[in-house]
Amino acid sequence: MKRILSIAVAVALLACLVFVLLIRQESTDETRCRNLLVVIRDSVDRPFLREQEIVALLKNTRLYPVDRPVRQINTDTIEKVIAKNELVATVNAYKTSSGNIKIEITQKMPILRVFGTRESYYVDDLGQVMPADYRYASCLPVASGKIEKSFATTELFRFALFLQKHKFWNHQIEQIYVHPNKEVELVPRVGDCHIYLGAFEDFKEKMDNLQLFYEQAIPKIGWEKYEMINLKYKNQIVCTKK
Repeated sequence: MKRILSIAVAVALLACLVFVLLIRQESTDETRCRNLLVVIRDSVDRPFLREQEIVALLKNTRLYPVDRPVRQINTDTIEKVIAKNELVATVNAYKTSSGNIKIEITQKMPILRVFGTRESYYVDDLGQVMPADYRYASCLPVASGKIEKSFATTELFRFALFLQKHKFWNHQIEQIYVHPNKEVELVPRVGDCHIYLGAFEDFKEKMDNLQLFYEQAIPKIGWEKYEMINLKYKNQIVCTKK
């Protein structure tokens, strides 16, 4: 008799447990998203994107999560839609334990402003094109002249990346002008002497030679003596006086 009673109690407890789990599951299934948190991590340095734009994008694509059942929200789809934006480098969307959706975004890093043959745009540190955005103001070198997009994202990109990573040249070169024959002229921030680089071939060696000239010769003769410094010829620096 006691054994039967024990079994009956165990069955009753199991039934109660199953009932509670079912109720809890039903409650969880109906939990609705209470808030959307959009974090654009580098918005101070790169104010390309705004939270309002992300919210508008999700509403236009019927992916806005607020007040929708959490179980129906597909964060992978949200990531894919946001990642299509040309200003976005990475995006991570996920559900929080409190029933919210959080979206973390990093933006692309521009290293060059290009006024090309047909349009203007930025080139980022991965060699990809970013749309021009006039909310962004920074001391980036500006490239102009006969520039096709294929040239901007290859040879011009490699040179801009060199400038960005170089301790000496990072803030020295203000403008890059590309002639129709693809030879390049540089305008430094200091002084009014232009630098004729020639073709991008061996540009690192040319710029290293120019740095030595800046460090050793310029302090003695001054910035105002020359009109043009020509680096076109290998291992030569030809200066044109004013």
